[in-house]
Amino acid sequence: MSGALPSVDFKAINFQSEQRTLRSTTDSGKTFRRQIDGQRWSFTLSYPLKTRTEFSPIQAFLIKQRSGKENFTITFPTYFNAQGSETGTVRVNGSHTAGDTTITVDGHAGDTAGSFKAGDLIKFNHSKVYMIVEDVTPSSNASTLTIEPPLRDALADDEQVNYDNITFTVHLNSDVQEFPTNTIDKDNNILISYEFDVIESL
Repeated sequence: MSGALPSVDFKAINFQSEQRTLRSTTDSGKTFRRQIDGQRWSFTLSYPLKTRTEFSPIQAFLIKQRSGKENFTITFPTYFNAQGSETGTVRVNGSHTAGDTTITVDGHAGDTAGSFKAGDLIKFNHSKVYMIVEDVTPSSNASTLTIEPPLRDALADDEQVNYDNITFTVHLNSDVQEFPTNTIDKDNNILISYEFDVIESL
């Protein structure tokens, strides 16, 4: 691990889910499908134009990654925070095994409908990030979260459910990083444009 990306003022984020499926079709037209590895999130990230002074710390950090060798973290701006009304300290209720897609939790701040919304991202004590795929309405401050992908690692009782300021552990998804410098501002500063791809590290 080599630290956190020093700037997240992106002008565009292309958020993707990658999950490979092996497909085969018989002579009769029947199709067989089998997933052959785990799901991962990936991103294409674009910065606004930056001067050399502004961009140099970002560039140096990316060079330190040695292409895709090193893992680093990105905590995205608040528009990736949960959309629901939850404000409590939500915790796992009971242990859960790898492969589970329903997680019992307690500690909701109340029983308001839409405590979490489908599409909200959450994280437990391991690095994988999950998505809630059904709206959540607690009862007696407890609920069941339906998530995708299935749990990669087991959960212990009382693990905290993180739902804001989600941190992704990623690596660069290309061996070549280009730093175009084809624009000059009114003060004669060279402006650098930069777009890069990262993928979740498991």
